Amino acid sequence: MFKEFSWVGSEEDFIDYPSCLEINQLVIGRYGGNSIAGQNKNEDGCLLWSMDNEDWELAIVLDAHHTAESAKLVLSHFQQKKESVKTILSSPTNSLTFRKLEAEVLKVFQDEEFLSSCKNIKGETSCLIVVRKHKFVWWLSIGDCLLFLFHPELAALGQYQLNQRHFYEWVGQVNTFANKVPCYSTGTTELRKGVNHLFLTTDGLIECPNGPFTNPREIVKVFKNKHNKQAIQLLFQIIKENNVMDSTTIISWKVDISEVASLPSI
Repeated sequence: MFKEFSWVGSEEDFIDYPSCLEINQLVIGRYGGNSIAGQNKNEDGCLLWSMDNEDWELAIVLDAHHTAESAKLVLSHFQQKKESVKTILSSPTNSLTFRKLEAEVLKVFQDEEFLSSCKNIKGETSCLIVVRKHKFVWWLSIGDCLLFLFHPELAALGQYQLNQRHFYEWVGQVNTFANKVPCYSTGTTELRKGVNHLFLTTDGLIECPNGPFTNPREIVKVFKNKHNKQAIQLLFQIIKENNVMDSTTIISWKVDISEVASLPSI
């Protein structure tokens, strides 16, 4: 069954009142920040598509500036690609499928209508797009949203974060795709055997006063022995108590992989 969800902060800001929404095994967390810290708007956004019987999910988080217009624009144009993306992700899991996916996503940002619309809005947005298909994860990152993969084998080696944050990259009024050479990053990784925890977030979580979650190990500790939704509610409680102003949007889910992942030769 196909499930979908889309939201931008200008629709409902969740200032002072965190929200956690469950869609199958995925949890979407939204918190607009504290009004007593000076917050008066939420410019984040997110999108989720999930196809249960085909073993894939697509998640997007956006962190806009000045207004939420850029986040809304990205999501509206992405919705136009829904059927073509679903068709691609219904294909066998191989490198060609992921190459087609990347090409289709880039069409959104390179479309002439989209580029023209970007010139007529106020503000710009960071954008993180993540797709999990079977035992592989692909992402495209513009700006400074964060993608974590929590797994014991990776944590033992000190690896938690998949993407690199890049400052001064946006889509919108200031637009990397309007440059002669667009700036963004992409990557693909193999999930490990066992439970893999995928965690996307805008930067309000890690830029909270007193820095409770600047170290990803602290995020992992919150999830220990807790359900996904319960842990995200606790994350929001902690940043609220630390008087965070910036908004935070989270998409979190766990995938249990039965196949053995790549290991070094003996």
